[in-house]
Amino acid sequence: MAKKKIINKKSINFLEKYLNNAAPTGYEWEGQKIWMEYLKPYVDTFITDTYGTAVGVINPDAPFKVVIEGHSDEISWYVNYITDNGLIYVIRNGGSDHQIAPSKVVNIHTKNGIVKGVFGWPAIHTRNNEKEETPKLDNIFIDIGAKDKEEVEKMGVHVGCVITYPDEFFVLNENKFVCRAIDNRAGGFMIAEVARLLHENKVELPFGLYITNSVQEEIGLRGAEMITQTIKPNVAIVTDVTHDTTTPMINKKKQGLAEIGKGPVVSYAPAVQNKLRELIIETAEEKKIPFQRMAASRFTGTDTDAFAYSNGGVASALISLPLRYMHTTVEMVHKEDVENVIRLIYESLLKIDPNKSFSYFE
Repeated sequence: MAKKKIINKKSINFLEKYLNNAAPTGYEWEGQKIWMEYLKPYVDTFITDTYGTAVGVINPDAPFKVVIEGHSDEISWYVNYITDNGLIYVIRNGGSDHQIAPSKVVNIHTKNGIVKGVFGWPAIHTRNNEKEETPKLDNIFIDIGAKDKEEVEKMGVHVGCVITYPDEFFVLNENKFVCRAIDNRAGGFMIAEVARLLHENKVELPFGLYITNSVQEEIGLRGAEMITQTIKPNVAIVTDVTHDTTTPMINKKKQGLAEIGKGPVVSYAPAVQNKLRELIIETAEEKKIPFQRMAASRFTGTDTDAFAYSNGGVASALISLPLRYMHTTVEMVHKEDVENVIRLIYESLLKIDPNKSFSYFE
């Protein structure tokens, strides 16, 4: 595939619609419908499961099965406790960051629709400058403008309602995509673009391709754990985000070095099958796709782990998209990195031979 621009106007429109839609962990299905609608022209059929994972399948009858995967959920909050005077305390649904909460606008999802609220915070004038309280899970709270608990409940808000941020997609300085939930709806976007390119280029794969958009990654890789048992793949290439470590207050000696604009990040970890990773790296070198390397120690913390350790062992690898400000509402990635992740997954698929084993003993 020539190094032309991959992302077109239709792609961007899909990405914007997909990112702006709320899909918190456990409530991903509306986002999955948007994703499936975009993917439909490029696949033969779909698989969905009880908890909402969606899979577009090319060559569903082929015995050898390859997964390319991202996850569809975003971090959020749950209503946990409502005070007598109508304030709301929360618990996490995924790795929500308590430090960024104060002064953020929120959407509380109820049966009657969205109820707006704000994470309140005491004014600077009223705080003790010598002993500043920092935001913590037990002191952040949401105000929906209700005078008491009864009014909160009349508005349809109750314990268990899920809460998301409304921050929407925009482009910064021509080539930086900014939004909440780029972790990891960018992954769903990139694998959908791979399917589009395979279709447009009339590629006939010698295996079944399972374009998998898993749910519930943010609370422990749960969607991937479920769907891998359904698919029973031979190979899995997972894409997620990883930290750009060049911004302030990040220790590169602990976190390693990765930077937006420098290309996809290829992981080294026990869950990453070495032969598959080398196929990906050789592909990047041959096709002159820039890439970075990351060591992930005992586990990758991504759906790679769920696929690798399933079904008696599935050859798995991780291609990550470098991202700034993870789990904030201003997550940022570079357009060229997004295109290069798409390109690297696409070109790597063309190198996979179902007649060649990834066994270390052959």
